[in-house]
Amino acid sequence: MSRTKRFILPRLYFLKLALAKAKLKIGIRLGLVRSLMIMPYKGFGNENEIHFVVRVIRDRGIGISQLEDSSWRNFKKMYKRFMTWQIPGARVKATFHGMEQVSETDEEGYAEFHLPITASFVPNGLWHEVQLSLLDQIIPKQGEVRAENRILMPSGNVEYGIISDIDDTIVPTGATRIWEMLKTTFFGNAHSRVPFPGVSAFYQALAKGNDGIESNPFFYISSSPWNLYDFLMEFLNVHDIPRGPLMLRDLGLSREQFIAGSHSEHKLLQVEKIFEIERHLQFILIGDSGQHDPEIYLQVIQDYPGRVKVVYIRDVDPGRHAALEKIKAEVRALGVDMMLVTDTTEAARDAISRDLIVDSDLFKIEKSKSLDEKKED
Repeated sequence: MSRTKRFILPRLYFLKLALAKAKLKIGIRLGLVRSLMIMPYKGFGNENEIHFVVRVIRDRGIGISQLEDSSWRNFKKMYKRFMTWQIPGARVKATFHGMEQVSETDEEGYAEFHLPITASFVPNGLWHEVQLSLLDQIIPKQGEVRAENRILMPSGNVEYGIISDIDDTIVPTGATRIWEMLKTTFFGNAHSRVPFPGVSAFYQALAKGNDGIESNPFFYISSSPWNLYDFLMEFLNVHDIPRGPLMLRDLGLSREQFIAGSHSEHKLLQVEKIFEIERHLQFILIGDSGQHDPEIYLQVIQDYPGRVKVVYIRDVDPGRHAALEKIKAEVRALGVDMMLVTDTTEAARDAISRDLIVDSDLFKIEKSKSLDEKKED
């Protein structure tokens, strides 16, 4: 960090916090903050501990989207997502099967939990509930503020885990074209944004694996901000894409950065966090060629030998083919195949050849892809 940046950055961040504090104080006094909410972000864990994050903010009252929502209505909802009133210094209690932990929100309203699990707890199924409650009185006539979070705990009959990017991997976003990405984000909704043809059926097949039991866990990583969390989770639900924890990032001014850390740094950190916590699993890695996913996954394979079964990269940037061939060769030398695919069925056929999914799923994927393509027309 340069001397100028070291001098300016902490002062700008202090000013940002002071303005946010003043805004919240005035908002409460004027009655602009009438109700609060705990925003839970799905977590994950192992037999020893669970990890998750929550955020305490003003209740935005966004609700779910509808297919017929206008561009203006979509824009208003997106505006609410970004114009947040975060609540710093608030204590949140998490309760999980008799265990409790209290964590205090930071300057941006986030609270992180690392909750140990007692030896008597035996996981039953993939998903488990954590009860959340706000302990502090922040606004007049607040009442109880509660929420429930869902925690993914892979156990039992699991063949492998899947880590997938979202932007230009699951759904076309134009992540490499800023204006197109902004237009898609702010004026669309979970219904109007459509996945690449066949993605839903392919991911459902991976969730079932080769034994037909839907027990293989999904983890999603995106460089989008946490403000879009509910939007992206609704998108996955609307399009029948297997649910899983979604790791996003906090954009904007912080103690260490003016805007945000790089896509590569964020994604590598989150993938390696998953590998560290779910250390009993091997993984399939899925990404695209537009935002350095191949380079990130190469680093993961180097750092965690024997943990990656195969890598699927959606080809969205033909200009990178020469660089990708070099990366593929490096990955192959480490004993892993990186497959550059043009569509979902190509990845599905390769997955069948590796006994990752069953033959009968190919028909479903091809049919789904065909139907999705007709919808686009």
